[in-house]
Amino acid sequence: MRILAIGDIVGRPGRAIVERQLRDVREELKLDLVIANCENAAAGAGITRAIADDLFRAGCDVLTSGNHVWKMKDAPELLNLDPRVIRPANYPNGAPGSGSTVVETLEGQKVGVINVMGRVFMEPLDCPFRTAEREVARLKLITPVIIVDMHAEATSEKNAMGWYLDGKVSCVFGTHSHVPTADERLLPQGTAYITDLGMVGPYDSVIGRRVDQILERFLSNIPNRAEVAESNIQMRGILLEVNPVSGKAVRIERFTRTMEGAVRDAK
Repeated sequence: MRILAIGDIVGRPGRAIVERQLRDVREELKLDLVIANCENAAAGAGITRAIADDLFRAGCDVLTSGNHVWKMKDAPELLNLDPRVIRPANYPNGAPGSGSTVVETLEGQKVGVINVMGRVFMEPLDCPFRTAEREVARLKLITPVIIVDMHAEATSEKNAMGWYLDGKVSCVFGTHSHVPTADERLLPQGTAYITDLGMVGPYDSVIGRRVDQILERFLSNIPNRAEVAESNIQMRGILLEVNPVSGKAVRIERFTRTMEGAVRDAK
C-alpha cells in the first residue's frame, strides 16, 4: 500500500499547488491514499467547508488538523458532518468532530488515521500519549494500518510519540512547525517516523508568512498582521509503503514537489 502524507497546507498558495498537481502525483506514484493537514488552509489559519471540498476534489482522502482548526466559524459544523476531517483527539469530551477516522481505499483496504496534539508550548489538553493509545486500540479492531499525525511544537514530544507507538501503528509523522526535518526512518518494531513533514505553501517566507512582516514583528516586538507569502511554492511530505496485512511500514522517503515540477529525496 502506498500512502502520501503532506504537511500543513498554508493559504491560497498551498491550495493552488495541491489543486494543480495532486491528481497527477496520485497517478504517477500509484497512490492508494493521501493525507493532508488542513488547519492553515483558509487564509493561513483555519478551514472552511468549501475549502475542504476543494481539497477532496483535488485528491486528498483525509484532512487532519490542529490548534488552528477552530479559526473559521463553520469549522464545528464541518467537523461534525464530515468524518474525513478530523481534529486532535485529545481535546476534551464534547468538542465538535472526532479525533480519528477510518477510510477505505479503492482496493477496499481500510486505513485508520489518528490526530493528536502535543502539550509542550501548546494548549493544556488531555495526554496525547494515552489518547493515542486508546484510539489505536479501538482502530486495531478494524484495520492493522494506522497513521498518526502528531501536531506538536516540541521535536522531543514528537520523537517520544514515535517511540511510544513503535510497533503499534504504521506511521507517526509530525506537523505544526512547517519546517521539514530530515530524520525519516523505520523504527525497530516497524513504525515509520519523521519529526515534521514541512508545509505545503510558499517557502520564501517565515513558515508561510511574509518575511518583511515577520521581521518587523521580531524587531519591534509589536504584534502586526502577517500575510501569507506567495513565492517558491512547494508541496512537502512523505511517501510511505505499508504492508496491508501486518500494518508494518516497509519504506519511508521524503517527498517534495515544486510548482514547476517534482523532486523526490530518496532514502
